[in-house]
Amino acid sequence: MSKTPLEIPTPTIQELEAAHRAFEESEPRDLFYRAATELMGLALRGETSLSVTEALAVLLQTWNRTFYRFTPFDSRHFADLERVVTTIQQDLVALRERSLERFSSEDAATVETLFGDFEKVLGPVGAAKALHLLAPQFFPLWDRAIAKAYTLALRERGKNAERYRRFMMWGA
Repeated sequence: MSKTPLEIPTPTIQELEAAHRAFEESEPRDLFYRAATELMGLALRGETSLSVTEALAVLLQTWNRTFYRFTPFDSRHFADLERVVTTIQQDLVALRERSLERFSSEDAATVETLFGDFEKVLGPVGAAKALHLLAPQFFPLWDRAIAKAYTLALRERGKNAERYRRFMMWGA
């Protein structure tokens, strides 16, 4: 592994491939991720009766279980999520065509706004998961362990958009 300026290990391609194989062998929720990813593509193209928000809810209900132990996925929560998705859908469609390698300082304000909007409804981990599902090549997954490893430990809800943007800059 090579090191970044902050001494954060950067895995090699071989290490990433090995980790991916290990993940597939031990993580049963991968099925939900693959199904939600495919469903999201269909919803964005209008090739299913489900909305983009409903496709997003499929992943959130499985990959964000901890959050939903304390936050009910009721009609109000769904309406809040629908409002965010509807408001930012134009930005997300454009970002869905991009990869993280093309992230630039010009994207910083957009990323922080998008993340902040989702974070208000889903918390920081849910926000990263939602953005990743909506634009998987551009928005990386991020959780408490990853944030801590990058010396960007999560703060309370609503205070993490800048940290997520900084995390994205490592991958660009």
